[in-house]
Amino acid sequence: MTDSESKKRIDDTLGAHLEVATAFRAACAGVIGDIAEACVAALRNGGKVCFFGNGGSAADAQHFAAEFVVRFVRNRAALPAIAFTTDTSILTACSNDFGYEGVFARQVEALCGPNDVVVGISTSGTSGNVRRGLEAARAKGAKTVAFTGESGGPCAEAADLALRVPSAVTARVQECHLIAGHIVCDLAEIAFSEN
Repeated sequence: MTDSESKKRIDDTLGAHLEVATAFRAACAGVIGDIAEACVAALRNGGKVCFFGNGGSAADAQHFAAEFVVRFVRNRAALPAIAFTTDTSILTACSNDFGYEGVFARQVEALCGPNDVVVGISTSGTSGNVRRGLEAARAKGAKTVAFTGESGGPCAEAADLALRVPSAVTARVQECHLIAGHIVCDLAEIAFSEN
């Protein structure tokens, strides 16, 4: 690839990001606020925020849980959050014994209740194990949230609140999921820093 081809590719990618981010701002600011409010309410009621997803979405789940527990920007008390993507013994035992489709639902069954918020992340909105995790959370009375792409898919249908990024391009969806998660963490952190 020549320097000019590389520069064009960079410019095109950044332009595509800005285009989706602008549409995302218009379409999703309200639901981001609703998700943050749900998380703050859960934490104030003694609940926790649980995250899960596959691949890059698993990395986002871990990232967001770490920012709740440790900090985003401000020093404050730890906020209870967990990513269901980090325990290899649970992931492999459940996959071996019951199949990979149930890896998140099984953890929800064991660890979640009506005071919790459960966030399933799927860029396509079609991840079967994410959908099943959200359905299990709904059955337990938890508030359910889906982070998806524009179609929403079955994951959005299984959620009380659905953040549908207005794009079908995985990279653009992931970029918007990241900023949405950061905003939710920031708003929760502000709420608990003011107390």
